[in-house]
Amino acid sequence: MTAAAPKISVVEPAMTMQRIKDFLRGFSIEATRPTAADLDELHLVLPSQAPVYLSAIPTRPLSDLAAYAVAVHGAGFAPVPHIAARNIPSAGALDDLLGQLTEKARVRRLLAVAGDSDRTQGPYANAIEVIESGLLQKHGIAEVGIAGYPDGHPRIASEALDRALAAKVEAAEQTGLQPHIVTQFCFSAERIVSWILRLRDLGIEQPVRIGMAGPTNLASLMRYAKRCGVTASAQGLTRQAGLLKHLFGASAPDDIIRGIADAGERLGDISAHFFSFGGIGATARWAAAATAGRFVLDRADGFQVEPP
Repeated sequence: MTAAAPKISVVEPAMTMQRIKDFLRGFSIEATRPTAADLDELHLVLPSQAPVYLSAIPTRPLSDLAAYAVAVHGAGFAPVPHIAARNIPSAGALDDLLGQLTEKARVRRLLAVAGDSDRTQGPYANAIEVIESGLLQKHGIAEVGIAGYPDGHPRIASEALDRALAAKVEAAEQTGLQPHIVTQFCFSAERIVSWILRLRDLGIEQPVRIGMAGPTNLASLMRYAKRCGVTASAQGLTRQAGLLKHLFGASAPDDIIRGIADAGERLGDISAHFFSFGGIGATARWAAAATAGRFVLDRADGFQVEPP
């Protein structure tokens, strides 16, 4: 008697696809100096008031950050500027910047970071000092993002990073701000999942936006990884299946997304955040297509986004 052929289950792939779409829904994107053409591209794929994070550039005046925020707001999106503590020359300068951001660009949430500069220009050396200044609340800021580092930090031990993150979350809540966490980009789903589970074990249950590099070429990824101190997961970058299949074109974080999605609900409140190293338009189009379910799972650990 011939044995019956085993039934092929379609539940697991369908569940994986749904988890990927759920994770990507409401994704945010980060840019440095978005042009009018960039914002026009975003109009094609992003909903109104989608969050657009704006990086702080140490070599540029604070007025530039305000101008980009105004442009993003004028284009119909929600600007979320980075406030780099070490770039602020005085309390008055921070007060003025926040006034411009909230009055002209209707900013209601921002990301407070220490900044990449080794030199502190004024009274703020760390993000927690900006959070505790009282100026955010004065200007109607309701929500503050806090930086997280799944890949570690080149100059700070993991235990110190955990303590600093917990202290900033506590400071934000005690001063009436709603905190969320935005991570530096990382190339390992395993590292990201382990890091978030560690946060949850420490009692840090705030929403986490998980930073990933949008589609770009491998050389650019390695350059940004070196510049940003993302070294641990970058060491195995070229060995990742999701990147190897794209070595001669644009790589994409599909394997990272799938690995995070497979971790399920135990990670708590998470969402995707994309760094637009390969261009803000290309990043937004790829993420929007994946969010809409226009992708197919591959036999490895990632997926392929289908062209429109």
